Order: sequence, then C-alpha cells, then structure tokens
Amino acid sequence: MTTTSNPPPSSGSATAPAPDEKTQATIALGWLHTAKFLTTAPELHFLPPLEVPEIAFVGRSNAGKSTCINTLTQQKQLAYASKKPGRTQHINLFSLGKQGITDAILTDLPGYGYAAVPKHDKIRWQQVMANYLVTRKNLTGIVLLCDPRHGLTELDEILLDVIRPRVQEGLKFLIVLTKADKLTRSEAAKVLSITKLQAGGGEVMLFSATKRKGVDDVAKLLWKWTHPQTTTPAPDAAT
Repeated sequence: MTTTSNPPPSSGSATAPAPDEKTQATIALGWLHTAKFLTTAPELHFLPPLEVPEIAFVGRSNAGKSTCINTLTQQKQLAYASKKPGRTQHINLFSLGKQGITDAILTDLPGYGYAAVPKHDKIRWQQVMANYLVTRKNLTGIVLLCDPRHGLTELDEILLDVIRPRVQEGLKFLIVLTKADKLTRSEAAKVLSITKLQAGGGEVMLFSATKRKGVDDVAKLLWKWTHPQTTTPAPDAAT
C-alpha cells in the first residue's frame, strides 16, 4: 500500500509577496511624508555638518524635480517650483524622521541649464553643485531627474562624470525618468533601455506624478538606501 503525504505549504506563490511589497511602500511613503524644511544655503560652507544619510535630487530646470519631491513627500509646496527656472539658486535641506528624530536628509539642488540666468551665474552654480557632490561626506545617494522626451543632455552627462568616482566607491545612484505619462508604452520601454545603458551602474525608473507611476518604487528605494540594516521596516514606522 502506497501512502502519500501532503507537501508543506509553499512560500513562493506568485501572490505571496504582494502584501509585503504594499506594506513596504506604505511605510516608505509615510516616512517621506515626515519631510520638513531644515535649512537653505547659498554656498557649501553654510551647510551644517551632518552624520545621517543624505540624498540629493539634481536635474535640469523643467525636468520635474520639484514635482517629484512634492509627490514623494505628499506635500504640495515642500520643494519650491519657480515659474522662472533658475530663480531659486540655493541648496535646500529637508529632514526626515519620525517623532522628531532626524534619520535622513533630502537635498534639493538648484536646477541647471536654465537659459535666463547670466553665464557667470551658471558657471558658479555648476561649480557649487560639483563641489557638493564630490565633497559632501554624508551623501549617500543621488537622484537625477530627467525628462525622457529629451533624454540625458550634455549637462547630465557632465554630472555623471563628476559623480562616477563616488558611485564606483559605493554611492547610490538613480535616474528618474519623469513625465512618463507623456510617453507611449513602446517609447517608455525604449528610453528605459537606452538610459539603463547610460546609467553607468545606477538604477533607472519611470515616474509620473500625474499617474503615480513609479512613486512606490522610488519611495522604497530611498528607504532602502537610508536604512541598509533594516530589511523590513518596523510596523510602527508608518504611524
């Protein structure tokens, strides 16, 4: 007589990871929602020395940087979006953390490539940003915002060259292709593939504030960057 035994429940079913992924996104977004203005600085030496992980958002003017930050933090006016690109030329820091304890910093760097600003101001700010990206000790990751309809520009490529040595040393790097709702599915797939080849070891994600595409994925990645010792966020982190 042959006996059979029921196999143990499988933990690898296709639907099993979904709740965990959703929970992680909820917690990461709840954490980002704690963002508060910390300080602003016209030059590097005005920035406070900090020990917590810092993530810098950079990109050309009109690439959707402010919209991306405001969408991730679920705050309409946290990052200032000027109607005149290049008008705001300060480094703005925002603190993140529950219960008044700062555990990370978001840095909003001025948009570059704006045509309405005098050439000497452009050069000065390119130097300030380059120095920040090279010398900021607690800089953990960089998010480069890019309009996928135009692709990476010459200034974006210059920025990639500036940060490449630090990326090779372990600095995290993400290219966010904003305004993805403006692309067809085939266009999005093509630009995603091309940008991944250009990223030089960094990650690439499509993002749309209008359609909320990529919002959860970017939020989870930023959490992962700043909490490397935490594989699964604590449940009370989202409260």
